[in-house]
Amino acid sequence: MAQKVKLSTIADSLGLSTATVSLALRDSSLVAEVTRERIKQSARDLGYIYNRRAASLRTSKSGILGVCVHDIMNPFFGEILKSVEDELDRRRQTFILCNHHDELAKQRSFVDTMLQLGADGLILSPAIGTPASDIHLAEENDLPVTLIARTIEGSGVCGFRGDDAYGMGLAVDHLIGRGHRSIAMIGGTAMTSTGRDREAGYRAALKRGGIEFRDEWRVEGPRDRHSGFDAVSAFLAIEKRPTAIVCFSDLVALGVMYGLSRAGLRPGVDIAVIGYDDIDEAAIATPALTTVANGQSEVGRRAAGALLDRLQGLPASEETILITPELKIRQSSEFAWPN
Repeated sequence: MAQKVKLSTIADSLGLSTATVSLALRDSSLVAEVTRERIKQSARDLGYIYNRRAASLRTSKSGILGVCVHDIMNPFFGEILKSVEDELDRRRQTFILCNHHDELAKQRSFVDTMLQLGADGLILSPAIGTPASDIHLAEENDLPVTLIARTIEGSGVCGFRGDDAYGMGLAVDHLIGRGHRSIAMIGGTAMTSTGRDREAGYRAALKRGGIEFRDEWRVEGPRDRHSGFDAVSAFLAIEKRPTAIVCFSDLVALGVMYGLSRAGLRPGVDIAVIGYDDIDEAAIATPALTTVANGQSEVGRRAAGALLDRLQGLPASEETILITPELKIRQSSEFAWPN
C-alpha cells in the first residue's frame, strides 16, 4: 500500500514549514497568493488529500453546511440554490444538498444526518407541516438554521423570502388596471406561508379594486405544470368564467397556458394569465409570460451570508427579511377587458 502523503512531505519538497503549508491549503490570507498556489499545485502533484475529519477535531468545525429545499428540479429553487452556492463558494464552504419533496420524514432524516456529521449550519426551505419544534431541536443541538422561501411561525430564526402578499397584489392590480373584474387564482395551498401570503395579496387586491371574492375563483393545488394544466378543467367549468388568471408560480402558469391552448383558447388573447417567480422559461414562453420577479438570487445570497456571519459569531436575527418583488409585464396579460 502506498504511503500516505503528509503535510511534512509537501513542506520538505518546497523548503517551507508545515505551518505555512497548512495555512495555504486552508486559503489563509497570511500566505501570499503566489505561494498558496505553488503549495496547492505541489499537493495535487503529490496526491495529498485534505483530512477534513482531523481538521474538524482540531477546530470543532466540520466546514460542511446542509441545504434542504422542496425540489431542485423546480427552477425557482434552482435559482435560489445557484446564489447560495455562489456565496458559499466565495467564502470557501462546502454543502450537502437534500430535496425533501414536502416529505416531513425525509427532511427530518436529513437534519438528523447533519447533526450526526457535526454540520456547522443548515439552510432550509421547510416542508409542509414542519413544526417550530423541529427548528428548536436543531438549534438546541448546535445546528444553526436559516430559512428560505418559506417561514415558520414561532421558529425563532431568521428567514429570507419575497414579499408574497405585495407581489401578488402587483399582479392583480395590473389586471384590474386593464379592466378585468373577474380574476381567478390557481395553485398553491394555505398549508405554507407562501401560499397563505399570496392568497392574502390576491384577496386584498380584489378588495382594493371593489371586487367581491368568490370561492369558485380560487382553485388550490400543487405548484407544478401538471397541476396548472389539470386546473384548467375546473376553471372552464365556472359558470361565469373569469377573464384573467393569476397563478401561484410560473410553472403553474405555464401548465395553465398549455391547458387553455388544448381547450382552443389563446392565452394572452382570450384570457389573460400571470405567473409568479420569473424563472428563465417565462420570458421565452409562447406567449411570453407576465410574472412577478421574486428575488430568488437575493434570497439565496443573503440567506447564505447571514448563516455564515452567524457562524463567525455575529449576532443572530430572529426576523423575516422580505425581498421586494417586481412585476414583469409581457404578452400573456396583454388582453384587456372592455370597461
